[in-house]
Amino acid sequence: MQEITTDRVVIVGAGLGALYAALMLAPRPVVVISPERLGEGASSAWAQGGVAAAMDLADSPEAHAIDTEVAGAGTVDAEVARMVTEAAREHILQLTTLGTPFDRTEDGDYVLSREAAHSFARVVRVKGDQAGAEIMSALIDEVRATASIQVLEGALATRLLVSNGVVDGVELQSSAPEGSSPVMLRGAGYLLAGGGSGGLYALTTNPPRIRGQVIGMAARAGAVIADAEFVQFHPTAIDVGEDPAPLATEALRGEGAILLNKAGERFMTAEHPDAELAPRDIVARAIFAQTQAGNRPVLDTRQALGIQITDHFPSVAEACLRNSVDPVVQPIPVAAAAHYHMGGIATDQQGRAEGLGNLWVCGEASSTGLHGANRLASNGLLEALVYARICALDIAEHCAMEDIAEPVVPIFSKVAGTERSDAITALRQTMTAHVGVLRDADGMKAALRRIAKLEEAHGTDESFRNMCATATLIAASALMREESRGAHARIDFPDPLPGPGKRSRMTLEEALSLRTQIVSEDP
Repeated sequence: MQEITTDRVVIVGAGLGALYAALMLAPRPVVVISPERLGEGASSAWAQGGVAAAMDLADSPEAHAIDTEVAGAGTVDAEVARMVTEAAREHILQLTTLGTPFDRTEDGDYVLSREAAHSFARVVRVKGDQAGAEIMSALIDEVRATASIQVLEGALATRLLVSNGVVDGVELQSSAPEGSSPVMLRGAGYLLAGGGSGGLYALTTNPPRIRGQVIGMAARAGAVIADAEFVQFHPTAIDVGEDPAPLATEALRGEGAILLNKAGERFMTAEHPDAELAPRDIVARAIFAQTQAGNRPVLDTRQALGIQITDHFPSVAEACLRNSVDPVVQPIPVAAAAHYHMGGIATDQQGRAEGLGNLWVCGEASSTGLHGANRLASNGLLEALVYARICALDIAEHCAMEDIAEPVVPIFSKVAGTERSDAITALRQTMTAHVGVLRDADGMKAALRRIAKLEEAHGTDESFRNMCATATLIAASALMREESRGAHARIDFPDPLPGPGKRSRMTLEEALSLRTQIVSEDP
């Protein structure tokens, strides 16, 4: 195996958190590990809604924090919520300085949208539904122009090397389908910013590569995983048979779009006082129930937006039109789809991973305590920004780095790859069928048995083992939480436990022990 030692900080991932952290570390040298070309395949670039921040003088970080805690159903870390919401405005101004063309009024103020469970319009957007793509474009331009940042495209991180509880290497392979021999890269420090796990589900809004690999890789190395059971299902994925499913941003409902079933009934008014702007978990379950009943739910934008949807929400309009749905005159078919993982690698307030030294985590791969059991809309990009900078500052303080470092040049020797597309499909179908919007013990036990068989059959593939690790943690944590709370809804335990909610923590060793026990009980 080729081994490379560098003075650079190694950043795994190439989304918003990864690139922002790289810029915050400049002029200290970093290498960004990206499976694809920058901007391709990152969840951040697909984000439509925007960044939540109290930019209006009538709003406040305190109100934003309260909304975050209420949406999180009792498991939000209040101190983290206060810290993140207080920092929000500063990061919007920083992104503006970096060239993000946020929507502005004629007076120069930021255009603000209201999304579900927010008490105020506070989502800063770009061209209606282009926030993720435009923010990423601005960051990519800046990264390309920053000499201290090397971007290693076409490389996939598959394993962490740990010595005495400290990370001191990351194994890379070519991301090309034909596979490659591994390369061990040893850096000054390691930041994981490689996204969540929505792609572990058959119906998802996440890019194809986002399938829990980074969380699983850290878990296999010994990191503690928090809140793994809390997977958020977006209520309004566009239900047209695409994989991944296009997203109909929540901002549409903020503009007045309504949800109807095939009988033309507006069903959300009976579910929650805020109707379509109820917390995401409530809307997602209502959508799921309508789908299961054969009532074909739709999002009707015709009266609220009409022809304006084409200009104000171009991504939504384009996704509809390429599937022969004209949202100007037709309602949009929708379904609940896996969208965001509130759980992930447990971190402290400096972004350090719990259970492993010399490892930091930001973005969706982390679990900071901000989101609790149910993420407040558009808090995802905000968290990535805030913790990317926190991680960068802490890395700069604790890692010895030279001002100049030679480029990292791995040599990926081609080897015969293993075909695993059928196994990935089976894993995704298992998660949707048994660990989806509604769950019960029998289903989650069935999922754990199926995951064990899939991993046994394809255990030589490091990336697939990472997927199976994350899937196992989600199912095991969900099985252990015998209540319904936020996005975690159990048919057999429909009510929350009394008192304040508790966050979960689990190691992969604990999850595998539970899985082994359940496999042994297989009738």
